[in-house]
Amino acid sequence: MSETKTPTLQYRFDGPEDAPVLILGPSLGTTWHMWDRQVPELVKQWRVFRFDLPGHGGAPAYPAGSVGDLSDRLLATLDQFGVQRFGYAGCALGGAVGMELALRHPERLASLALIAASPRFGTADEFRQRGVIVRTNGLDPIARTSPDRWFTSGFAAAQPAITEWAVQMVRTTDPGCYIAACEALAAFDVRADLARVGVPTLVLVGSDDQVTGPAEARTLVAGIPDARLAVVPGASHLVPVEQPAAVTDLLVRHFSTAWQPAFDSSTGQTAIPGVPVVTPVLTSAPPHPVPIAEIAPAAPAPGNAGRADPYDAGIKVRREVLGDAHVDQVLAQADDFAADFQELLTRYAWGEIWDRPGLDRRSRSVATLTALVAGGHLDELASHTRAALRNGLTPSEIKEVLLQAAVYCGVPAANSAFKVAQKVIREETTPSE
Repeated sequence: MSETKTPTLQYRFDGPEDAPVLILGPSLGTTWHMWDRQVPELVKQWRVFRFDLPGHGGAPAYPAGSVGDLSDRLLATLDQFGVQRFGYAGCALGGAVGMELALRHPERLASLALIAASPRFGTADEFRQRGVIVRTNGLDPIARTSPDRWFTSGFAAAQPAITEWAVQMVRTTDPGCYIAACEALAAFDVRADLARVGVPTLVLVGSDDQVTGPAEARTLVAGIPDARLAVVPGASHLVPVEQPAAVTDLLVRHFSTAWQPAFDSSTGQTAIPGVPVVTPVLTSAPPHPVPIAEIAPAAPAPGNAGRADPYDAGIKVRREVLGDAHVDQVLAQADDFAADFQELLTRYAWGEIWDRPGLDRRSRSVATLTALVAGGHLDELASHTRAALRNGLTPSEIKEVLLQAAVYCGVPAANSAFKVAQKVIREETTPSE
């Protein structure tokens, strides 16, 4: 019998060997260098441990199929050095790993910071669509558009060297590992488990983050019992790179004041920490112009029993599935005669049905494509073929749906559907120059 060992991660340590360990987890498509500008200050108090995701930064290309797999690999790496207790700060996918650690291995975690994170990434199905692009065209299209997702336009224009560094960082990632990480993010959903996160948590987000923005951050703060929110102005998704001084200041303040005592195995108890410290607002100006974000207490959580009006959820889901351009066009064309109907669609089709947890969006796309073929609704079929790609269906899977429909809905209907879907898939999977 052979024993299967958990693969370890590519890593590096910085700072004094006798200091408490603080782990910095990277975002999808980045390397540990995204934290370079935080390390000089953090090593004054902590032994900083950074790691690369599989296939990132030259790390061995052993794809990880889930966030749980990544957390297991991280712990296996730490176990080699006898690191049992640590603080953890992670950005985006790195934040998902932090939540997984807090839920599955709470005895290892002393304090947590979640940066640009979400309990279920608001555009999670988009990650599956990225797989379509990567499988067809490689990582170059994703690399070229990464700065648009990661940075504000002003920063990208003012910092061309950092922008090019970001592009090259993605471009040199192993495609198979990137796709696997996308699948891990798409499947990640801990919304129902947030109340079990038992460590002091800082939720940090850039004010202009269009990927996992302030709305997702507030969801985390509302669900985690001991959480504080910090919104960094003038920053997008990769906020540690865009506003390094502000992020460093927030991390130092959080981990200096919120480090939960270790579990005592001899008594079976954990010491109960005192009232969480709320850091006062800085009143004096910093030595250089840096945006300062206050760590604020969580706002009262809204009722979880249900929502009075599903319109807001509906418009969010409708945009995620169909895309902003399509939704904007439809709503712009809705005059007084059609406006009420569009509101009805948003509220009930998208806010009630598409947002139900019983089926994932891939399954809903399969059902929708089949129904549209059966009804001969070719105009709607085009937009929902695009939606199916966004929801994670590959072109091959869409083909199988249409072949299945040919048997049960009729060959003529499927023939027309194939023409529509073929055109859309060519448009969506061809990289833009």
